[in-house]
Amino acid sequence: MRATQQLHDLGQSLWLDNITRGMLTSGTMRRYIEEFSITGLTSNPTIFDHAIKGSRDYDAAVRQGLAQGKSGEALFFDLALADLTQAADLFRPVHDRTVGVDGWVSLEVSPLLAYDTASTVAEVRDLSARAARPNLFIKIPGTPEGVPAIEETIFAGVPINVTLLFSREHYLASAQAYMRGLERRIAAGLPPNVPSVASVFVSRWDKAVLGKVPEPLRDRLGIAVAKRAYAAYRRLLNSDRWLRLANAGARPQRLLWASTGTKDPEASDVLYITALAAPFTINTIPEATLFAFAEHGQLSGTLPVDGGDAEPVLREFAAAGVDVGALAATLQREGAAAFVQSWNDLLLRIGEKARAVAQAG
Repeated sequence: MRATQQLHDLGQSLWLDNITRGMLTSGTMRRYIEEFSITGLTSNPTIFDHAIKGSRDYDAAVRQGLAQGKSGEALFFDLALADLTQAADLFRPVHDRTVGVDGWVSLEVSPLLAYDTASTVAEVRDLSARAARPNLFIKIPGTPEGVPAIEETIFAGVPINVTLLFSREHYLASAQAYMRGLERRIAAGLPPNVPSVASVFVSRWDKAVLGKVPEPLRDRLGIAVAKRAYAAYRRLLNSDRWLRLANAGARPQRLLWASTGTKDPEASDVLYITALAAPFTINTIPEATLFAFAEHGQLSGTLPVDGGDAEPVLREFAAAGVDVGALAATLQREGAAAFVQSWNDLLLRIGEKARAVAQAG
């Protein structure tokens, strides 16, 4: 049995952190579902930039969009929605079989809106309505301005993937916003079964301190932070507040591990997959990491419910001069800025593609 199937049987969902039109039309994505136990996927501007670059799969759609007078952001969302609605349909049997727990795909709002609550809410509602799929998450960054947008969109009944979370505190802010949205729905007489996931980024922690801490602490910060967040997740799911919501018909906001490709060339290429195995969580996994884990991954237990050695390890980092709270804020700001750069690169790519298609007639 492949390690990916073992992880699935343990109770963790494996979602692919990639999408291209070619993967959908060639049957590659379907093969990943069948062979690697993939039960969903995530996307972002960088993924679509790479998908469009060097591929002719989007030429006809770009030509059609140009004929309709579209360009830039409007053209991109047409292309992305076409891919993601097709992917949502592909994962729909998983979604139906798990009664909405799994089988999701994700589309990100414009990163330019990361610090604009009202515009984020408006774009989330628009994209969700255009997709018209029950298993499509819209991604909202968990910035201070994104938190109230999470509450408003959950109250509006839109499934949300909260992205750019880096710490326990970031996760809890997202979870509190989710619960407030559900509580408002209950108070308004609306059903509270609006799904959500909270995406905690892992590997960027270790990249940020690589070469800046003692060697015994190398590649241990991201996992320690993840363990701390997981302990908070399990405590929240056992809290009176959550149990009251569950009693009214709500579903938990599942914890998702993001940025799980290893960035240290001297570390295991499946470090964050093996270390973060835990039931009722999700690992969104880059394609190369998926292949590596399927080939030689081995499970060695699951995350401890109480966080295990997270706090002692984090105290070691504090003694080494790492302020985890300050670094979490920095990583979130840098992540938001990187998403903006990727967005701008993507729009430039679409402009180049549009000009090439127009010149080709």
